[in-house]
Amino acid sequence: MSDDASTDTTRLVVVSGPGGVGKGTVVHSLLERHPHLWVSVSATTRAPRPGETDGVHYHFLDNAAFDGLIAADGFLEWASFAGNRYGTPWSSIRDALHQGRTVILEIEIQGALQVRRRFPDALLIFLAPPSGEILEKRLRGRGTEDEDRIGERLALGEWEIEQARKFDHVIVNDTVDGAVDAIGRILGL
Repeated sequence: MSDDASTDTTRLVVVSGPGGVGKGTVVHSLLERHPHLWVSVSATTRAPRPGETDGVHYHFLDNAAFDGLIAADGFLEWASFAGNRYGTPWSSIRDALHQGRTVILEIEIQGALQVRRRFPDALLIFLAPPSGEILEKRLRGRGTEDEDRIGERLALGEWEIEQARKFDHVIVNDTVDGAVDAIGRILGL
C-alpha cells in the first residue's frame, strides 16, 4: 500500500447511492454551503454529457490512460459501472488530505466499498431514493440515456440499494436541502 494509506481517513467522506439518486446535485449544494470542503474530481472513460467540462466534472480519459493509472497504482479506488470505468485519482485528493481538509468523494457503490476496505475509518454516506418510482423518474428526467441503459441502471439500482447496510449513514434524498442538512449534521457543520 502506498504512503497515502497513512493519511488520516477520518477526513475522507464518501457520498454514494444508486445512479439517478441525485449525488451530484446534493454534493454540489453541500459545497456551495460549505466551500471549505474539498470535492474530488473523478476520472471516467465515458464520454462527456452535454455541459460537462474536463477537469471540472470529471477527468475524461481514454481506456489507455485509465489503464496506465491502474498500472501505476494511481487510483484510490476504481470500478466498472454501466459499461464505463470510473475512479478517484490519488492526485485529486492527496494534497487536500495532507492539508487536513475534509475530502468528499462522490462515487459509485463499488468504489465506495473499495474505499471501506482500504480505509475502514472513512465515513460512508448512502443517498437513497424516496422510492423506486422516483428513482426511475429522475433517471428518465436527465435525458442522457436510452431505454436500454435506463433499464440496466434500474436493475443495478436494486443491488445498489441492498448495499446501503454497509454504509455508516443512510439519507433518503426527498429534497436536496434536506439531504444537505442531514450531511451537514453528520459532519458537524
